[in-house]
Amino acid sequence: MRGRTQDKNFNRFTAPGRNIFVRLSLIIRIIKTRTDFMTKGNVSIGLFNPKSPSNVGAVLRASGCYGVDEVFYSGQRFNNATKYQTDTKNIQSKIPLCGVECLVDDLKRSTLWQEEASKPAIICVELVEGATALPQFDHPDNAYYLFGPEDGTLPQYIINQADSVIYIPTIGCMNLAATVNVLLYDRLAKSHLSIDDNERIIASRDTNNRTYYNKG
Repeated sequence: MRGRTQDKNFNRFTAPGRNIFVRLSLIIRIIKTRTDFMTKGNVSIGLFNPKSPSNVGAVLRASGCYGVDEVFYSGQRFNNATKYQTDTKNIQSKIPLCGVECLVDDLKRSTLWQEEASKPAIICVELVEGATALPQFDHPDNAYYLFGPEDGTLPQYIINQADSVIYIPTIGCMNLAATVNVLLYDRLAKSHLSIDDNERIIASRDTNNRTYYNKG
C-alpha cells in the first residue's frame, strides 16, 4: 500500500488547531523510529467516512505508538472539516494518511494485494451480529483493520468482503479513537514479542520523567 498519493488538501489547512498537530507530529516522529519490536507483518487502518479531525488525529497518534504502516480514509467529511484545522504534513511523513474512493476496492488493486505472502486480511471492527469478540480473536501478521464512522456503521457491502468481523465487548460503544487504541493494544498484547522493559520505558517516557521503582 506504499506509494499511494497523499491527499493534497492537507497542504492547504489554516492556522487554528496548529499546536495539537505539531505536538502529534513530534510524538509520532519519536515513536515511529522506536517501534521495531512491533513491526511483525504489515498493519494498515481504514476509516470509513470519518467526521472528526480530533478523532483522526488520535488515530494517527495511536498508529505511531503501535507501529501501524498506513491509515486510509474514505468520504469527504474529514476533508471538509480539516479545512479549518492545520497542516498534518509532519504526521503524514511518518504514517501516510491517504484518501481513497473505496476502502476495499481501491486497495485490492495495490501491489501489496497481488503478492500472496503480503496480502492482508480484511478485518472489520464493528458491532455486527455474528462478530467474534476481540479477546477470542487471533490477529494475522498482515492485517487491514476497517472502522466505521463516529455516527454510523460500516456498510454491508464492506462487511461482506471481510475475512473476519470482530467487536469489542464493552457495555455500550466507544468512540472511534478509543476503539482503534484498544484494538491495537490487543494486537500488541497477543504478539508475544520480546521487549526490554526499561529500554522501552526510557525511550517512550516524557523528558521530564525520571522516576523509577525498586522492586522490594
